[in-house]
Amino acid sequence: MQHRLLVSSALVVALAAPLSSCGFDYATDRDYTPGSGANTREGQVDVLSAVVVSAARGSGTFVASLSNNSDDSEQTFTAVAGQDATVTAAEFDPITIPAGGLVNLADPPADIVLTGDFEAGDVVPLTFDFGTGERVSLNVPVVSDETGYWKGLDAS
Repeated sequence: MQHRLLVSSALVVALAAPLSSCGFDYATDRDYTPGSGANTREGQVDVLSAVVVSAARGSGTFVASLSNNSDDSEQTFTAVAGQDATVTAAEFDPITIPAGGLVNLADPPADIVLTGDFEAGDVVPLTFDFGTGERVSLNVPVVSDETGYWKGLDAS
């Protein structure tokens, strides 16, 4: 009987040690996307993998995926602009994001052209406007149009 009690106690201690080292705020519970684009989940629409694809200094194309968190109503992406006067966007038609849907601005290309003082390797602070009046801001990296996934996506 003492042998069973000893084995049971040893088993409890052996299992308690690894389980007690676990805590809260696990790294796997936090949003992390190991990619070159920037993300924001602040608003009704998530702006995901946002980049400015640039083939030449001073111009580029804004590319991102827009995910509508509302299952009930569609959203509209109406504008993108620099947070300062150094970056401006050409006009584009509002882009509808279906309820619960996702729109990838690279497929087919939305051709949202930005101009200003930037080049590949920079980070550009941008503001995004939606038809609901919501506005979110994000620091967006500028990537080269020359190689990899972004090759050929600069419409400027």
